[in-house]
Amino acid sequence: MKQTITIIALLGLLAGCGDSEVPVENNSLVYEQAAANEGRTDADRARDAGRKPAEVLEFFAIQPGMTVLDMYSGGGYYTEMLSHIVGPEGSVIAHSNQAYAGFVGEEATNRYANNRLGNVEILMAENNELALPNASFDAIMMVLAYHDIYYVDPDNGWPEIDGPRFVETLYNGLRPGGILAVVDHSAAPGSPSETGNTLHRIDPDIVTAELEAAGFVLEAKSDVLRNMDDDHSVNMGAPEVRGKTDRFVFRFRKPE
Repeated sequence: MKQTITIIALLGLLAGCGDSEVPVENNSLVYEQAAANEGRTDADRARDAGRKPAEVLEFFAIQPGMTVLDMYSGGGYYTEMLSHIVGPEGSVIAHSNQAYAGFVGEEATNRYANNRLGNVEILMAENNELALPNASFDAIMMVLAYHDIYYVDPDNGWPEIDGPRFVETLYNGLRPGGILAVVDHSAAPGSPSETGNTLHRIDPDIVTAELEAAGFVLEAKSDVLRNMDDDHSVNMGAPEVRGKTDRFVFRFRKPE
């Protein structure tokens, strides 16, 4: 299993990354190669049709040499591709917690076995214990997880999250000019935030309002994962919509 790091070790790991220069132009081939990499599993590839990872990662402008935090990385679906994109000059911190680790089981263990992703480190931190070194990341990925700020299940290791503190932690962890990449299951317009708990969906307007209040700027939106045939009143895990939900893809930026 890949070594797990603490926040103290994370400070040391990132100390030498702050002066690296990150390219400013995308090369589409980088994203296509990451998705086509032979090391990816058949299970990963089976998800690609519904997730379009090459297009999503290009939209988020993830670049070689970046230092990227993959929040709630789960089994590492995106972590693996991020590892290939940022390359040997970059690094990826794959965040998880006990609830996610229990849910994904052996998927993450197998992905990180034998140091096969050498530029990836794992950060285990529970929801209200997350601490990040200030201004340390070029990008933070939060894919299909923002709604979990409103999920509450203390009996299974998911206590209520202090949302404003959590968002502030992400903001402070990004370098000026850094990217916060958000993908999530869309709830119907006007849905309350509690929909994150009941349907595992979130109204995009709630996300935008909260992140802008924290200081982020909504820079761009992509329709690459929109599905207007989705029934927004159905739980995202229902068999008829699982893997096919209407998803919003927003790129936020921390001002320079």
